Amino acid sequence: MKIPRLLQAVGVIVGIYAGFVLVFDYLLGQVIPSSLLSMYMFFVIAGVFMVYTFTEESARELVAPIKALVEDPSKKRIRNVVFILIPLLVAGFTYQRMSPSFEAPVELRSIHPAPPATVKAYGKRYDLATLKNPFRKYEKAKPEKFRELVREGGDIYIQNCQYCHGDKLDGRGPYAAGLNPTPLNFQDVGTIAQLQESFLFWRIATGGPGLPKEAAPWISSMPVWQDFLTEEEIWKVILFLYDYTGRRPRSWEHE
Repeated sequence: MKIPRLLQAVGVIVGIYAGFVLVFDYLLGQVIPSSLLSMYMFFVIAGVFMVYTFTEESARELVAPIKALVEDPSKKRIRNVVFILIPLLVAGFTYQRMSPSFEAPVELRSIHPAPPATVKAYGKRYDLATLKNPFRKYEKAKPEKFRELVREGGDIYIQNCQYCHGDKLDGRGPYAAGLNPTPLNFQDVGTIAQLQESFLFWRIATGGPGLPKEAAPWISSMPVWQDFLTEEEIWKVILFLYDYTGRRPRSWEHE
């Protein structure tokens, strides 16, 4: 029994599509992006029909079933079913693709944006490459004074920051659920443990509005804390963040 060329073409296209899905999803364990799959299938369909219409005879064989369906009076019932079914399938597919989604939009977020070379805060210009925490020197020189500075930083944090970042510094403060994106989890090794103290000073002092314009739009609910805290208070909070989490700030000397 000879298989009609139109059915052969459809079978080849469906087989290649199934092959893509099988190889990527089940053998490689990687989901192929829909945009990439659509591009592949466009070229596959174009190539298949170029092959199956290479000669006039093959082109006539390809369209013969369609021509018979449209012109043969004996196929009126089948024709009516097809002409009703195809628009319904197209409408259903279009509705599925275009129907509104009530899911929250997915947004790419860089946890640590590249800092500027210099930053302006408190009416001064700071060089972030050389800026250091003025209280860090007391960690070894005067341990008792350092512990007092950390304690003061903790008090400032609880009064101002824990509502968003949480009393355990895990980003689960009472206001966190209402923010998008949610506040950073300082306990995560991928946050402050990867940063220098000057970076934290920049982010805290300038807040969300102080984010760089490159690769915008950025999203951050961080207030501009230089409007509410002194420079010394921000440095004390930074001491507390590292002390409480048990992390060490990165520094140029160790890189």
